[in-house]
Amino acid sequence: MSFTGLRTDNDGFVCGICAHQLFDQCFRCERFTRHSRYVVGNHRTCPECARQLRACPDCGTLLAGRRGCDRCADRHTLWNYTYRPDPIFHGTGPLFLGLELEVVVPEDRFGDAIATATDALGSLGYLKRDSSIRPMGFEIVCHPMTYQYALTEFPWQVLHQLARLGCETGPGVGLHVHASRAGFTGPAHIFRWMKLVYRNSDQVSRLARRTSRYAPFELDTRSRVKDLAKGARHAVGLPRYQAINPHPRDTLELRVFASTLDPGQVQAALAFTEASIAYTADLTVAQIHAGGWDWEQFTDWLTHRLEYAPLVAELAHLAEQIDEQEGVLCAS
Repeated sequence: MSFTGLRTDNDGFVCGICAHQLFDQCFRCERFTRHSRYVVGNHRTCPECARQLRACPDCGTLLAGRRGCDRCADRHTLWNYTYRPDPIFHGTGPLFLGLELEVVVPEDRFGDAIATATDALGSLGYLKRDSSIRPMGFEIVCHPMTYQYALTEFPWQVLHQLARLGCETGPGVGLHVHASRAGFTGPAHIFRWMKLVYRNSDQVSRLARRTSRYAPFELDTRSRVKDLAKGARHAVGLPRYQAINPHPRDTLELRVFASTLDPGQVQAALAFTEASIAYTADLTVAQIHAGGWDWEQFTDWLTHRLEYAPLVAELAHLAEQIDEQEGVLCAS
């Protein structure tokens, strides 16, 4: 029985399911590729066809025909949800983090909020529409950056500026962090990291300030972590709405956090992602048997690493809140 598949840009074939989940179709040659690039008009192209296109002299975006650069045409653009430009990496990897922050915006300040956010972000990010943000709003999407780069170079003041415009956040909207798969030492490292997150779902949810149907800790996903660690192809058939979304080809998306305009809480989310990946990088079998996946051991490890101060501060704040709540209960 012969296999009839869709042609790829390396002259191979792929089935329809994998083609649409793990590949992009080139708008010129119509072959499927794992390494597509963005072309104006929200098109994708394979590397071979990309070499035949001219690039915008100002930003490098690939152009098609006589069409001008959509990225340079209006720096205050609110892009469609499907917009996926070529990534611009900031800092020195291999681990890069991609921040996505959903923001609820008042209708009468929508234009002001877009201008404020895009002016502050510059080339570090862009804004996208998201119909899940009610009643209206946008998603701030950052290009990949290292944790340290984010701490020093992200325009943190923009969060306060948006708050002054009346923008809001909360458990109904999310803060997502993409972690580059290349930042892990291999599938075993991804497995250890995912196990740490899933085994401590209560503590992670407390840090995230929410439990959400958009980021559940699914038992089925947890049971498949060993396979999911091997690559996005093993996620076929699973929903993307998971605590850890395993579908992106080049990243793993930690979706658990509630959105916030508090810089300290955003920094804590980035710090947790980086720190948990660093912590699990060298965990040995012996350490795991001795409780290496326990939350207490992870937080003890944190206290000796000043670079994760935003996370340590947020955990201390949450502990104080719990103590206060318990004190009120005892008093009553």
